[in-house]
Amino acid sequence: MTIHNVVKRAALAFALLGSTAVFAPLLPTQAQAASEVSVVVNRQPITTFQIRQRAAFLQLRRVGGNATQKATEELIDEELKKQEIRRRGINVPDSAIDEAYARFAAENNMNEQQLAEVLSRAGFSADAFKDYIRVQMGWGQAVQAHMRSSERMSEQDVVQRMLAQGGQKPSTTEYTLQQVIFVIPEGQRGAMLGQRKREADGMRSRFQSCDATYTFAKGLRDVTVRDLGRVAQPELPPRWKDDIIRAGNGKTTPVQETERGVEYIAVCSSRSISDDKVAAMVFQSSDLAKLGEQSGGPDGAFLKELRDKAQISRR
Repeated sequence: MTIHNVVKRAALAFALLGSTAVFAPLLPTQAQAASEVSVVVNRQPITTFQIRQRAAFLQLRRVGGNATQKATEELIDEELKKQEIRRRGINVPDSAIDEAYARFAAENNMNEQQLAEVLSRAGFSADAFKDYIRVQMGWGQAVQAHMRSSERMSEQDVVQRMLAQGGQKPSTTEYTLQQVIFVIPEGQRGAMLGQRKREADGMRSRFQSCDATYTFAKGLRDVTVRDLGRVAQPELPPRWKDDIIRAGNGKTTPVQETERGVEYIAVCSSRSISDDKVAAMVFQSSDLAKLGEQSGGPDGAFLKELRDKAQISRR
């Protein structure tokens, strides 16, 4: 399993409700009684109302045991994840959340409104579920960033690994990339998304070279072209990695919807590289993939690290 798949799996952890889930019997609507602060996590409060909501969500997921206690612990973990996501400046676009919500509804043979009604009658809400999805997706990115920064290899480590492999230095592919963004203004996504996708697909179907992209883009409205420079395969963004590898030299990735609008990546050129820095990246990528396959994965260890450092006050 690649590090991309490990992180993707973590980012879609909300699928524990998955297509095979069977909803528990619906609970009666619970009045929002007076809410008090129950726990403070690094100065951020968790209220009794949040705990009641999460307990209802746990029942919907058929999680056994003391619902209030389990809800409290899950919310503490979630608050720590939120704080780490904010600290790293990670942003999960609303479009990705809405897509995941719609996909979950479809997998459970419901439309979005029906799913919202099920959640509401169970004492949860569609907005709370979307917030849950957002945290899990952002947490996946935070775990990946943490793993990459904490698992860096020293020059001596690299030499030892190469000697263990008979002195052979690993190689990888380096891509020269260009990003093409068809911007959608704030508040106009619904009206413009389809048109912008067609425009982006039309432009990428005519791709000839990265140099020609600038000339082509001049005749289009609200199109941004960015040269991303050279990027080694182990450092490709997880969201784009598989598409870039499949595209290959002189081609483009499929169009993706992002927080900025719709965009694609052009592979201007590619080449094989091999040096000490590359060796470190290749070894590190392999190690992270193995770590992700271990029981509990890397996210559990990182969350424990955050818990150990946190100031958690229970009232």
